[in-house]
Amino acid sequence: MSSPHSSCPHSGRSRWLLLFLSLLIGDVSLASADREEPRGLVEARLLLMKDVARYKWHHQRPIEDLARERVVLKHARSDALRHGLDVDSYAAFMNAQINAAKVIQQYWFRHWQRGHAPTVGPDLTTELRPELITLGERIAQSLSAPDRDRSPAMTSIKVVGLDRSTMENLITALSSVQIYAHRLDQVLSSQTLRIGTTGDYAPFSFAADALSTESQTFQGIDIDLARDLARSLNVQPVFIKTSWPTLMDDLKNGHFDVGMSGVSRTISRSHVAFFSQPYHRGGKTPIARCTDRERFSSLTAIDQPGVRVIVNPGGTNERFTRQLTQASIRVFGDNTTIFDEIIEDRADVMFTDLIEVRLQTSRQPTLCSTMSAPLTYQEKAILMTQDLRLKEVVSIWLDQRLGDGTVQSLFDRHMNTSERP
Repeated sequence: MSSPHSSCPHSGRSRWLLLFLSLLIGDVSLASADREEPRGLVEARLLLMKDVARYKWHHQRPIEDLARERVVLKHARSDALRHGLDVDSYAAFMNAQINAAKVIQQYWFRHWQRGHAPTVGPDLTTELRPELITLGERIAQSLSAPDRDRSPAMTSIKVVGLDRSTMENLITALSSVQIYAHRLDQVLSSQTLRIGTTGDYAPFSFAADALSTESQTFQGIDIDLARDLARSLNVQPVFIKTSWPTLMDDLKNGHFDVGMSGVSRTISRSHVAFFSQPYHRGGKTPIARCTDRERFSSLTAIDQPGVRVIVNPGGTNERFTRQLTQASIRVFGDNTTIFDEIIEDRADVMFTDLIEVRLQTSRQPTLCSTMSAPLTYQEKAILMTQDLRLKEVVSIWLDQRLGDGTVQSLFDRHMNTSERP
């Protein structure tokens, strides 16, 4: 196979021009793509296959890459769940799209083998693959629209190298993608419960590596409860790493079904989400070095010039801390090491939940709670997408676990003390 290495200084600009013209020729305007019309997005994605083939030609790579196909299908399943699409019908559509992509690439390989070798094009890893991933996500989102046209009698997809039979199979698979009736239906039918958790808030959710996304590394009260909930539903638990600043957006955007990470029930969160009944009650409490326990025995004593208050971002800790007007406030991004800042005298005080204060003071002899009672009242509960059927199931399950002592035993085990829920 010949592989000329001539370069094209305007290949990026030319590629976008060709894509634009191809969309026009294929009767798919950029305006229709902006409206996220599924067929137009699928066509736009397949139009990139010529450049994918060009890259593989110059780098002597085979058209078929089964390992990459498995990655694509795994990513597609995640997209499907995020947008409420039936995973089986969406997988069938993605397989049809993968097959169409290979057919187009094979067409161009045959064309170039006849003596029309291509110029060097865009890089597969840094340029093409991000575009393909973005278009894939947009396709899934467009298919979730309740008013989309599900008729198989669509206008054909027009891409050079795509034969009629492959195109018709793709159109049929595209029109066959179904939407789950509701979130509980999705959980049960896909046999997957996605749990959003931060992994940085002991004793509810923590990990040896706070950046890890591997479910087996997460530990804590909420992690054990999540696994119990999944067993009760006869589905698999899948833990999704989230953060306190992105928690509500991640829920809104469909990244997980339930949030279990010691989440506090608040009125603002209840505007866009459902909560279970509470399984733990506590409140905000200051923690400081034991040598400063008397110095910081009141909120007024803490809110003074020169006092260094530290806080993790995005959650109820920060919202409470922002009420201070005199003390200096430093936002610290790593909630797993934030207490070291106080121990090492780089900060003086942190406000967090009473249960975390008790846990940290039991682990760190130089840290102490500075007040005998919490400054606020808060409840921990399970955060959920606004699906009444899912909420009812979770609430019944939690009532049973509160009643049979499971919740209390988990608090005892993770706190090594009798911490009442």
